[in-house]
Amino acid sequence: MPTALIIGASRGIGHEFVRQLRAGNWKVFATARSDEALAELRTLGAEALKLDVTRPESLAGLGWQLDGEKLDLAVYVAGVFGSRDGATVSPTAEEFDRVMHTNVLGAMQAIPLVAPMVEAAQGRFGFLSSGMASIGEVESSYGWVYRASKAALNMVMKSASLDYPQATFVALDPGWVRTDMGGENAPTTVEESVSGLLQVLQGLDKSDSGTFRNRADRERAW
Repeated sequence: MPTALIIGASRGIGHEFVRQLRAGNWKVFATARSDEALAELRTLGAEALKLDVTRPESLAGLGWQLDGEKLDLAVYVAGVFGSRDGATVSPTAEEFDRVMHTNVLGAMQAIPLVAPMVEAAQGRFGFLSSGMASIGEVESSYGWVYRASKAALNMVMKSASLDYPQATFVALDPGWVRTDMGGENAPTTVEESVSGLLQVLQGLDKSDSGTFRNRADRERAW
């Protein structure tokens, strides 16, 4: 039975990753912050782990909770959007830190703990990015702190891929998805997004490591 770790699975895309992987008979470790979310993940058959990616001591505990595991798949989903403001409004230090700590620092602190487990299985390590992170395709400054955080996450992924050659790293653009973050007007359902992302992940080989792809398996411009 293949094994997966979904970091940030309380709702939306992370929760759907758990649901679809469990339906495919995967053993799934899934993280969330609240007891209510952890209980919901257990109803899906996941092994639920309490984790707050903004707290280094919480992340450090993830290592011993997964001690000895080999991960065929890990996905860093945890993320926040923050303010929708663009470049006409200066972000507060508090808002900047909140977004960057969750979207970037959390991933950077998780990688040294999780990537060796992915390498042990010669597995795949996905990072939930965004089309809004593409510098080559940017069309506005809307959500500029979020854009900057996801562009930084892409660099984190690309850099880390060079240190873990037995794992396949990838940044994933899920599209505009109908979640709490994406809103009710988004054209893509969470089921469609995750189904496409899983197909992308399953089709990767080591030569694809360090790439940025959308759910249709098209490479995005950096």
